[in-house]
Amino acid sequence: MVVSGLPIRNGDMHAGEVGMMALELRDQVRRFKIPHLSHKDLELRIGIHSGPCCAGVVGVKMPRYCLFGDTVNTASRMESTSKADHIHISQTTKEILDKLGGYVTEIRGTIPVKGKGMMLTHWLQNRN
Repeated sequence: MVVSGLPIRNGDMHAGEVGMMALELRDQVRRFKIPHLSHKDLELRIGIHSGPCCAGVVGVKMPRYCLFGDTVNTASRMESTSKADHIHISQTTKEILDKLGGYVTEIRGTIPVKGKGMMLTHWLQNRN
């Protein structure tokens, strides 16, 4: 899991930063060859959602920085309902990327998302 805008807020730039990272990861994975399985491609699913969350350090013996909230759950659902080699984004993230400009998206349509009901979602394709 990746996050942008924590602990220092960065406005709408979080969507652009995570979107660029996702595009770069997807492009690198497409080029990667598994040495002992040269006939098989490495597959990656990515899901992105934007919104508020709660963050904090949890644990005493082995402290971890954890994220909580509906935004985290929705991002996880975007990933789990994605397809291999695709970047699945929510309508909220698409609107922010449109505001930032320079991103190519394609509508996926309205899909059932566990715990959320029907959601309009999109694929992040590339940068202009």
